[in-house]
Amino acid sequence: MTENDGPATIDPSTLAAQRQRGESHAVVDVRTPGEFEAERLADAVNLPLDVLRRDPQRVAGALDGPAVVVCQSGARAAQAAELLVEAGAPDCRVLDGGMNALTRERHELDVDVLQGRRVWDMERQVRFAAGSLVVTGLALGAAWRPARLVSAFVGGGLVFSGLTNTCGMARVLAKMPWNRRGSLDLDEAVAQLPG
Repeated sequence: MTENDGPATIDPSTLAAQRQRGESHAVVDVRTPGEFEAERLADAVNLPLDVLRRDPQRVAGALDGPAVVVCQSGARAAQAAELLVEAGAPDCRVLDGGMNALTRERHELDVDVLQGRRVWDMERQVRFAAGSLVVTGLALGAAWRPARLVSAFVGGGLVFSGLTNTCGMARVLAKMPWNRRGSLDLDEAVAQLPG
């Protein structure tokens, strides 16, 4: 486990070893329901970041032991863990590297393929959407110069995202139907937390 400028982290190998020894953790997965249904850590509770933001104190109050927060790469999990720690969660750690690290290190996952296809992880969705908007803005800009502002706006958004470690485009994409499949409300998610 490591400590840095953000919330405490736990690496996948350490988490796997602790789970094999029977140490219990609430596993809070803050990805979208679509991402969660496609691939998840066994016994994880899906509590998308936008849902958790509504009442982090309630979620923190439901955690009576150690919690591990998971997302695709660790960025959303870090935001969620900060919210939970500020709200009084006693022991909240971010899975270092997220689901990407679990997959890379071949740790056991529950995999559920939706209707023959998986939902792209949020980072991939953002890259695709941003790239598509930039290319569209440049292509349309050849005929109508003001369309180039679309590319400038997206570029500015990406710079802002990098500086603040937030992503407005991810928040918008999280509301798309493919990311809302099987969506839980806050009450359902809190009820599923061990405790």
